[in-house]
Amino acid sequence: QVQLVESGGGSVQAGGSLNLSCVPSGYNVSGACMAWFRQAPGKEREGVAALWPSANNDYGMDSVKGRFTISRDDAKNTLYLQMNDLAPEDTAQYICAARDRTCSGWWLGLDYWGKGTLVTISS
Repeated sequence: QVQLVESGGGSVQAGGSLNLSCVPSGYNVSGACMAWFRQAPGKEREGVAALWPSANNDYGMDSVKGRFTISRDDAKNTLYLQMNDLAPEDTAQYICAARDRTCSGWWLGLDYWGKGTLVTISS
């Protein structure tokens, strides 16, 4: 059974940084499409970033480009989301997701989901 466990969320002031981690069990990050989604209170879930098995990446919105970086450590079997220059509008539950192999249409949703880690940014 695949489980994805996120960590690294918290409360920081605007302009600060957080580095989220996602550690799967029963799953190999290097051979999968791995992604981060977020869902703010009262809003729909949105795709933040995805990482192909080839290590190509894609960011789901212009607002995070240049501030967020998705990466993985194959030796640690861990997915990361480095978030810099955080703003109040980044406040959300950040959720790790995965699918075997392809990231085609990743922003529509993947097969496996974590429970999320909460990020709160104060102004």
